Amino acid sequence: MRGNLFAVAVDLVVLTVRDDRLCVLLVQRPAPPFLDEPALPGGFVRPHEDLLDAATRELMEETGLTVDHHHLEQLGSYAGPDRDPRGRVLTVGHLALLPGLAGPADGFGAWHAVRDVGPLAFDHARILADGVERARAKLEYSTLATSFCPPEFTVSQLRRVYEAVWDTTIDPRNFQRKVTSTPGFLLPTGEKVRTGRGRPGQLFRSGDATALHPPMLREPIPAAARGVHVPAQDRRPEPVGAGVRSGGGLP
Repeated sequence: MRGNLFAVAVDLVVLTVRDDRLCVLLVQRPAPPFLDEPALPGGFVRPHEDLLDAATRELMEETGLTVDHHHLEQLGSYAGPDRDPRGRVLTVGHLALLPGLAGPADGFGAWHAVRDVGPLAFDHARILADGVERARAKLEYSTLATSFCPPEFTVSQLRRVYEAVWDTTIDPRNFQRKVTSTPGFLLPTGEKVRTGRGRPGQLFRSGDATALHPPMLREPIPAAARGVHVPAQDRRPEPVGAGVRSGGGLP
């Protein structure tokens, strides 16, 4: 890594909902820099790979998970001159969303509640914060919440996904009316399952719709309560008018 040449890496924000909490997959750094410190899964892009190939490979190598049938998207690029003490390294963050039943193989890191995550290696706290915000925002206008669910699920399970990702409480009746009245969002399977003392819940699977009209707008989360520790030097300034919302919302 000499002169103006950049090394290129990928880092993955792998999110799931476990025990009704939004969780991220973290690994321990196996070598310097930041030896034994928690970090996002990731690594350098090989000469023959494109970014998605590298992200897919790193997910398998460091977590034992594949992206087959799961959501994986590019998050953003991070190229601060001091982000890696080894030299100039540009990393491209990726966001992966997995259902709660997914778990890393033994020895491949562990799930951590986003709210409990402390300092991370490199600038991974900033990348994690960006990934969490991307997931929260996309749940407003897309049907991506079903990526956190098993193939068949109840409306209550889906609502708990929204509550975990948004870190809020949602009125069950309004939520039920919204998601079941949105064409193509949920498809009934004709089966029911008992999940508690109440009546059996109807099972659904994800439909073909990809967008929500109108969107379901969340209440803004104060910066101090977002649950991701970002060092001051890695923070982005709040945009003017941040948190102002209009229209839509749960009916």
